[in-house]
Amino acid sequence: MSDKNSTHVWAGRFTEATDALVQSFTASEHFDRRLYRQDIRGSKAHAAMLNRAGILSAEEYQAIIEGLNEIEAEIERGTFAWSATLEDVHMNIEVRLTERIGEAGKKLHTARSRNDQVATDLRLWLREVIDEVIASLRTFQTGLVDLAEREATTLMPGFTHLQVAQPITFGHHMLAWYEMLVRDEQRLVDCRRRVNVMPLGSAALAGTTFAIDREQTCAELGFERPSANSLDAVSDRDFAIEFTAAAALIMTHLSRMAEELILWASPLAGFIELPDRYCTGSSIMPQKKNPDVAELVRGKTARVYGDLQALLTLMKGQPLAYNRDNQEDKEPLFDTADTLRASLRAFAEMVPALVVRRERTYEIARLGFATATDLADYLVRKAIPFREAHEIVGRAVRYGIEQGRDLAALTLEELRQFSSAIGEDVFEVLSLEGSITARNHLGGTAPAQVRIQVDKARARLGQAQ
Repeated sequence: MSDKNSTHVWAGRFTEATDALVQSFTASEHFDRRLYRQDIRGSKAHAAMLNRAGILSAEEYQAIIEGLNEIEAEIERGTFAWSATLEDVHMNIEVRLTERIGEAGKKLHTARSRNDQVATDLRLWLREVIDEVIASLRTFQTGLVDLAEREATTLMPGFTHLQVAQPITFGHHMLAWYEMLVRDEQRLVDCRRRVNVMPLGSAALAGTTFAIDREQTCAELGFERPSANSLDAVSDRDFAIEFTAAAALIMTHLSRMAEELILWASPLAGFIELPDRYCTGSSIMPQKKNPDVAELVRGKTARVYGDLQALLTLMKGQPLAYNRDNQEDKEPLFDTADTLRASLRAFAEMVPALVVRRERTYEIARLGFATATDLADYLVRKAIPFREAHEIVGRAVRYGIEQGRDLAALTLEELRQFSSAIGEDVFEVLSLEGSITARNHLGGTAPAQVRIQVDKARARLGQAQ
């Protein structure tokens, strides 16, 4: 019998060595080694269960735990010798364990397969990522709430179709961003429940003949419950797709924020000043201050969209149960997690530190007849039907355009030519301040409502002051 494949634990039925190209093509240790902590944690829990089931002796169990601790220390010191020949993180650790402790190391894989092992590792890793992302979301939410409170009375134009629509407060706008992130957090909390299911014990696809205690291992690893079906458990990657979909939505929100930050920081708008430390200059134009962080987040959103598409396409044609295709799930998932975490950290630090140019936002809010709807509402309160009021104000706006003056700059006599119902009190509603103050209801832009929503947000974040 040939022993040319002796480096592979599965080599027993083969009679020739694996081709070098195949070894390189199938190896994943260069990217899945980041799962080493989860792999070691899962192996310790599995060993503990095997020991309690009488499959491992106390001495063997102790040797395995000590060996895994030593291997973890080697990896963290950077002295661990990774081998592509051993294919993946799991076999690298298992072979090294056997080298260190001998025969006991070979017993660790009893009652499990790499199929349920990798699914368990991936869920453990993703659970940690989700917790980290949720923490980052809450940090960003806190920063937005602080900014909203600081700018609760700051007037700015609200836009539809990128045209000046109605005056709003900058604080109200920041709370709109906050609401996006609240939904993002809720989606991740919900996603985490489905991630937190333990596949370990499913073995290759049909379970194991050994009398294992999955509930015990589940509790030790902090999972909510064991998986109910072994076929599904080893082949399911819904949890990875769901996380990536949630991440894609978060990146969509960050990208929308980035677009506004880029526009607002432009001299054409001049609404804000971004901190220098989050911008770069030009190699040829000395005056430039480029919002590169915002632009890159907008660009990196496309990466996450691509990762989501890759995972969906990866899974769409796979029969049950495990297929080697699933080795390709990690790189897009890892990339999504890395991109999302970096983007959130950058925005959580950059956005609350921006400076609002209040005089400029006020100046632009005065353009575009932003209080036209307020005049229509005023006429409705004077018993004029809204559609008629709409037409009256439309004619007044056309007149203002011809005169080159805003509605608030027209005289009472000029306004009354469009409706005799207009009185001296009209100027209270035509001012920007009057416009935002009048929208004093739940969800409105009035400074009083911004402060109410800030208090609610702080209570939700556990930061009531």
